[in-house]
Amino acid sequence: MTLTGLARLRVTAAAVACAVILGSAAFAPAGRAAGAAGVPVSAARNSGRVTAYVVNYNSDTVTPINTATKTALKPVRTGYGNPDAIAITPNGKTAYIANGAGGCDQVPADSVTPIRSATNTALRQIKTANSHGGSGPDAIAITPDGKTAYVANGSGDNVTPIRTATNTALKPVKVGCNPDAIAITPNGKTAYVINSCDGTVTPIRTATNTALKPIKAGSAPDAIAITPDGKTAYVVDIGSRHGIGHPPAGTVTPIRTATNTALKPIKTGPGSDAIAITPDGKTAYVANGYSNTVTPIRIATGTALKPIKTGTGPSAIAITPDGKTAYVINFNANTVTPIRIATNTALKPIKVGRDPEFIAITPNGKTVYVVNGGSNTVTPIRTATNTALKPIKTGRQPENIAITP
Repeated sequence: MTLTGLARLRVTAAAVACAVILGSAAFAPAGRAAGAAGVPVSAARNSGRVTAYVVNYNSDTVTPINTATKTALKPVRTGYGNPDAIAITPNGKTAYIANGAGGCDQVPADSVTPIRSATNTALRQIKTANSHGGSGPDAIAITPDGKTAYVANGSGDNVTPIRTATNTALKPVKVGCNPDAIAITPNGKTAYVINSCDGTVTPIRTATNTALKPIKAGSAPDAIAITPDGKTAYVVDIGSRHGIGHPPAGTVTPIRTATNTALKPIKTGPGSDAIAITPDGKTAYVANGYSNTVTPIRIATGTALKPIKTGTGPSAIAITPDGKTAYVINFNANTVTPIRIATNTALKPIKVGRDPEFIAITPNGKTVYVVNGGSNTVTPIRTATNTALKPIKTGRQPENIAITP
């Protein structure tokens, strides 16, 4: 999560719940590509039902939402641990919830809770911490074949693979300092882990769960997305401050996945903090929280195009499956800005709830779901008309969202 406005600071999710806020600074989360969970999902469906799962940080629950009726179902208890991340298997049968943020006077639960989507039943927690480490799980990605979930443990500086067939945690893989985001190539061969406090990305060979040589990617990498063809990973660097009153300059570092080589960074805007790539792989969109803009990047040439003006504090992005519209959360404005991708034109902002944090879009592209952390709701948006519908009540401080394929 990040602070937006001139007084931004980087804080953990636990600190968000406990912090004393001085002055007029406002909190905003670090946005994630691929439906807020950072995990691409296949088109294969578990059933005719599509369910959105909302992680409630301060309730230790997950709220399932029936997307057909836009109604909240009975909350699912995840167990102790302040859940804050979620990923769903490509077949839609199981959601995995990270319980690792801890609370104001708590230690992290260091576990992952599987939820069976057919019955919305929580299964036994999987411990990520053991004699080899694995504390503070706060990001998850699942391989395209659905066989392995990779859990980034921010406090343990490692990643725990989980065998989904048996829900068994394997030996953690050592990575860099404070891993807090993870993405997997479409062929499932490599997981890329962002190490936020040492400015690197660690590739993990999934066949052997072996960490490869870290790749330098800026000073404070914060988000990652991989092109649909799997050839390039784009790493967003929020940047470092250059003195009081000088916001950090954001960049995006492309990484050639065939050789794990970092290419020349692309300048974006101050406070770059989220990224999403169009389904055709032609354009990446980067949210710049300090300059209230989104920078399109032409992937074929690695060229940043003219920034698009949004509302204040853009912090998360999702793109419709047909690739026609990008939806940008403006945390400080409590709005969402649609962007027409064909012309890179910002449309009229849509009012949502207080402190919108995460965003996901249904597989048919008809509805956007916006998580409002400050009002304990989710706002559905009808994409055909860009109209906000009646908010759906969730648990306390909804923190993330993922939708079954």
